[in-house]
Amino acid sequence: MDTVPPPSIAAAERLSALRAACVTAGVDGYLVPHGDEHQGEYAAPYAERLKWLTGFAGSAGLAVVLGDRAAIFVDGRYTLQVRDQVDGALYQYRHLIEEPATAWLTQNVGSGRKIGFDPRLHTPGGLARLEEVAAKIGAALTPLVDNLIDRVWTGQPPRPLAPVVVYPEKFAGRSSAEKRALIAKVLKGEGINAFFLTALDSIAWLFNIRGGDVEFSPLTYAYAVLFADGKAVLFIDSAKVSAEVIAHLGPDVRLAPYDGVEQEIDALDKSVAIVGLDRDTGSRWAYDRLSAGLGVGGRKVRVTADPCTALKACKHPTELQGVRDAHVRDGAALTRFLAWLSSEGPKGQLTEITAAERLEKFRGESNTFRGASFATIAGAAGNGAIVHYRASPKTAARIKPDMVLLLDSGGQYLDGTTDVTRTVAIGQATPEQRNRFTLVLKGHIALASARFVKGTTGGQLDALARHALWQEGLDYDHGTGHGVGTYLGVHEGPHRISKVGNTVALEPGMVVSVEPGYYKTGEFGIRIENLVAVREAPQPPGAEKALLEFETLTLAPIDLNMIEGALMTDAEKTWLNGYHARVRETLAPLVDAETKAWLATATRAVV
Repeated sequence: MDTVPPPSIAAAERLSALRAACVTAGVDGYLVPHGDEHQGEYAAPYAERLKWLTGFAGSAGLAVVLGDRAAIFVDGRYTLQVRDQVDGALYQYRHLIEEPATAWLTQNVGSGRKIGFDPRLHTPGGLARLEEVAAKIGAALTPLVDNLIDRVWTGQPPRPLAPVVVYPEKFAGRSSAEKRALIAKVLKGEGINAFFLTALDSIAWLFNIRGGDVEFSPLTYAYAVLFADGKAVLFIDSAKVSAEVIAHLGPDVRLAPYDGVEQEIDALDKSVAIVGLDRDTGSRWAYDRLSAGLGVGGRKVRVTADPCTALKACKHPTELQGVRDAHVRDGAALTRFLAWLSSEGPKGQLTEITAAERLEKFRGESNTFRGASFATIAGAAGNGAIVHYRASPKTAARIKPDMVLLLDSGGQYLDGTTDVTRTVAIGQATPEQRNRFTLVLKGHIALASARFVKGTTGGQLDALARHALWQEGLDYDHGTGHGVGTYLGVHEGPHRISKVGNTVALEPGMVVSVEPGYYKTGEFGIRIENLVAVREAPQPPGAEKALLEFETLTLAPIDLNMIEGALMTDAEKTWLNGYHARVRETLAPLVDAETKAWLATATRAVV
């Protein structure tokens, strides 16, 4: 007899338990965000509270639970996935942008009601909008010391204690001391005495350390305070830190317990009168705790940008070369896989899971490979239309002839992080599929080949990737590009390419994805993604402003069987042929004879 309750029953029981905890805590509802205490995109199992409660496994979302109703809010990447994973009888589905939580609260929360939240899991800015709405309707958001999910989660995993390792300067480009000195100079210039760092990738970057606490990203759970003199306190579990790491950090970095951060904040010297806190990752708890210092009037907390973010985004030349090298190895592995898929896919014996496993096997043959940079998205047919689909034994489709397979994957290498999407025809593509693929390709080429004046933001370039689709009344409901770290997170700020406003200008050294797409619900999905690096462009005669352009980093064939050549201009064909020539010349020496023969055909010139 099966003793495991169906997911819907388990979800109903968990929802009931949370509601009971709300009653005990004296609140009428509760906010359950996706993020952990560091506002990261990926969280360790202990912090996957939204997934535990609702079953939703996406990387962004929010549930609002009241006594008699509940809603889950997700962005456009997850509108299909949330319906597959979350019981609609328990939760109303809402689009995070088009139907935000503020509107739902206005419609569903009455005057005098209290909505509880864990201040460690929300930023001051994120809560401010909700608090404003609550005040207008006579309700209140109430911070709670204990997380209510943690109270009712039986068998909640412990916080991970993966060992911390030193990230060598030969990959990082700068020593930790150099980085701390650069950031300290920024703090002095802004009149900030210290900065409380909460973003795990900033901490890993600043101290040249890597860990294994978070799936897909080599991060370690820690906080840090960096002072304007370059000294620092690193709050981390001592069990994770070896003598080698302690020696690497040096005498100017003091270690303190992760769980002792409150006491350390309270004991900050009176000279630390102004403390910086990141607007995107600093929590309401951190803001309140820092503000409570220095008695009447408190310590001044300046909510601003994490000073590590901009320096981390503009890669050091050593990092850029490492990223290029990593992409060559990654491209060789992906090309071997695509050649293998071209013969094995039409046989009908592969599933989305076995295909993803084979790709990781090819990547794993490199001694610099440290794992996937995110869960591989292998979406066959209609699954490809689920933007962030993740196959499970229950959902994994068999790959068959005359299907389109969308494959979005990436690797973590010691010298770089990769993220690449290829959409391939298993057998014969339909005219509609070729048309849509070519429109997406035209958008990709338009953006990848763009030259733009210095100071341009990703938001100003976004329309280039969508223009060909727009002409046919088509679009995609996700951003066009995100920043990528160097053996860090596959998603990195502050820059991005998106319709959503972003005031951050693209700067030389930034790495960003170019990934337009098209998705037909229930039938197929198309996305073509390369990573590119921003670099200075040649100046034409008479130029009055400095120009920038993109250097394409990703090296892998784009499926010519999906292209409708008549829709492409000569300039677009020239770009594609030039790209494929570079792919062929770079990768052919690195693959076996059979793959080399396939590569020659896969990168043939389009006329």
